[in-house]
Amino acid sequence: MEQTISEATTQGTSITDAAVEAATQTFGNQLTGLWLWVKGHFTWGNVFKIVGAALVILLIFFIYKLILRGIKKVPSSKMPVQRAMLVNRLIKYLFYVVIIMYVLSVFGIKLNALLGAAGIAGVAIGFAAQTSVSNLISGLFVITEGAIKIGDAVTVDGVTGIVDSVNLLSVKIHTYDNQMVRVPNSTIINSTFTNISYHPKRRLTINVSIDYNADMKTALEALQKAPSLCPTVVEDPAPAVWFDGFDDSGIKLVVAAWFKSADFLQTKNDLYIAIKQVLDEAGISIPFNQLDVKIKEDSRISVGTMAEVGSTSSTDVQA
Repeated sequence: MEQTISEATTQGTSITDAAVEAATQTFGNQLTGLWLWVKGHFTWGNVFKIVGAALVILLIFFIYKLILRGIKKVPSSKMPVQRAMLVNRLIKYLFYVVIIMYVLSVFGIKLNALLGAAGIAGVAIGFAAQTSVSNLISGLFVITEGAIKIGDAVTVDGVTGIVDSVNLLSVKIHTYDNQMVRVPNSTIINSTFTNISYHPKRRLTINVSIDYNADMKTALEALQKAPSLCPTVVEDPAPAVWFDGFDDSGIKLVVAAWFKSADFLQTKNDLYIAIKQVLDEAGISIPFNQLDVKIKEDSRISVGTMAEVGSTSSTDVQA
């Protein structure tokens, strides 16, 4: 019995040693194969090829940086910020594509098969992401058209705010209550779009009503003084005041004044204050809805009084 156990133990130890020896031999063969592969490819020709590829990549990178630096020096009057951003991204993507294609060609990888696979993948991705492709194409039109730029006050799809960025897929706007809204470029192309600050000057028109008892000529002369009381109103084009009809609220007039787009809020507040001031100075009132209640008391004596004197009557109250 003891002899059997000893033989089994010896046999198990031999199996373990054999397994370890086999694993060690396999690992050694792999290292030897790797060394032979490296040694076979580590030739002077390959060394010169790698050094040459590295030098070419450095040269392309240097040219890439020079182009980006040149774009930054272009004044914003000739190239808007969003267009410069687009050009930078296109150059960046082109740089990566050129580097990858060059490295693949250096190692002898055929590009025809890769281009064919990329074409098939592009068609598949295009069908799977039609909305993104639509926004991408619309973004190219938005950027190249120049109808919108960073810092503009715009209204699109019911959203009004300041443009923060113009990207290939969307435009980011922060509203006046400081909320960020992302508007897809296809929405800008397919809907009514208003750029409030596209032109350097804007016109503000305010409707004013005066009482029918007021003198129309005096009211016109008084309102013509209002724009001159606003420091942000410009003289070219000149302000204007005109009559605009009659209705239940009174005689209608319109006050129009031009100002710089950045001075919208100040001009609007100042002009309303000036209109009220000149009308008060001229003694002209602005009509408003009001209800007058008149109670007419009958001169006859009430029922209680008539009873005291021995006669009868009725109470008559009119409102």
